[in-house]
Amino acid sequence: MEAQLNVKTGYKRRKRIETFLYHVICILFAVTAMYPILWMISSSLKESSSVFINASSLIPKGWHFENYVNGWQGFGGISFATFFTNTIIITLSCVLGTIISNPLIAYGFSRLNFKGKNFWFATIMIALMLPGQIVIIPQYIMFNSIGWVNTFLPLIVPAFFGNAFFIFQHMQFIRSIPRSLDEAATIDGCSKFRIYTNIIFPLIKPSVITSVIFQFYWTWDDFFTPLIYLTSPEKYTVSVALKLFSDPHGMTDWGAMFAMGILAIIPPILVFFIFQRYIVEGVSTQGLKG
Repeated sequence: MEAQLNVKTGYKRRKRIETFLYHVICILFAVTAMYPILWMISSSLKESSSVFINASSLIPKGWHFENYVNGWQGFGGISFATFFTNTIIITLSCVLGTIISNPLIAYGFSRLNFKGKNFWFATIMIALMLPGQIVIIPQYIMFNSIGWVNTFLPLIVPAFFGNAFFIFQHMQFIRSIPRSLDEAATIDGCSKFRIYTNIIFPLIKPSVITSVIFQFYWTWDDFFTPLIYLTSPEKYTVSVALKLFSDPHGMTDWGAMFAMGILAIIPPILVFFIFQRYIVEGVSTQGLKG
């Protein structure tokens, strides 16, 4: 009896040690991942000239909250409210285009038969493998020829014509949904489009929400595309406006730049914490099994 108690006591002690070590390792990884953000928060409260002096210190010698006021004022008479507004308009428009186009296109490839279906699907797969830098030049030439340069249209309109990655993701979900549901709906008199809106689209909601999250991140953080197509400062997005704080020929206001950088990462962080449970569901591609 005493030997059994010793075994149980040793087992519980070992489990406590393992649990303790597990939490210590998780905390170390979390601190490592959070350090860049903590450093940026600290730098946003430092005097600009002291940001890179003893840069490893996370505690400012003086708390300069005016960096946020100065950063929000922007430059050239354009406040950061304008840049945030531009970014929100572009991001939400692209998210809307993602919701409208990608599930519908995926439904067509997964459930409908039409001429050239294999060819167009192969085209989408090729587009999925192409680096974005390869198509940026022909896209720029095309958008410039129709007068869309220096407008939001080149940043928004492509989202309404599908994204190869999201289309392929939705197709995996739709293929896991039993076709018997489609057949039952057809017997009840549902059209193909009604089957999509009433059956398919609600069942692939985790995949759709995951695509919305990724599209939000990619559009909000995008620097290259707005830099290519937008030439007027009043139309710049937050990512491009942040770069303008850096002046290689003069004094850079690092404090204001980091302050606006902190404000810029708040929306993606909020979106992640609100919708994080859908990310795992969306990429696991586990729908209804036939």
